[in-house]
Amino acid sequence: MSEDLQSQQELYRTLDEIIARYDSDPGLLIRMLQKTQETFGYISEDVQCYLAEKLNIPLSEICGVVSFYSLFTTWPKGKHMISVCLGTACYVKGAQEILEAFKRELQVNVNQTSEDGLFMLRATRCVGACGLAPVVTIDDDVHGQLAVDALPKVLQKYRKPH
Repeated sequence: MSEDLQSQQELYRTLDEIIARYDSDPGLLIRMLQKTQETFGYISEDVQCYLAEKLNIPLSEICGVVSFYSLFTTWPKGKHMISVCLGTACYVKGAQEILEAFKRELQVNVNQTSEDGLFMLRATRCVGACGLAPVVTIDDDVHGQLAVDALPKVLQKYRKPH
């Protein structure tokens, strides 16, 4: 048995335990989904189908909750979260061009994770650092007055093994 298959089976065994713990109270669906996301890292369509079948509730109900609450994600998150502020000050100072440069550099769209699993790209609204516009946050690091030509150097810092 391959390691990936064995790992997937372990994840689904854990999911079965989560279902057993929370299934008795339909009001705990959100808590169950939180635990599911903690286990898998995200809630894929396959996992949503599995939950719907095991809980005997419509898939649309699961999908509705997952898509409504911003704390849930349906795609794998990257090791590093890149957030480009598109608030007014940042936008005026070129944030859209920076976002487009990240998309090209990482070969992803917004809310996607790079193929190597290192980076997830997000567009955000005001991060409260307008004086540093344009602002990009990577994890907890703030990069202010960022220029497009500085992106490769900034990304290199996060590509290095720690």
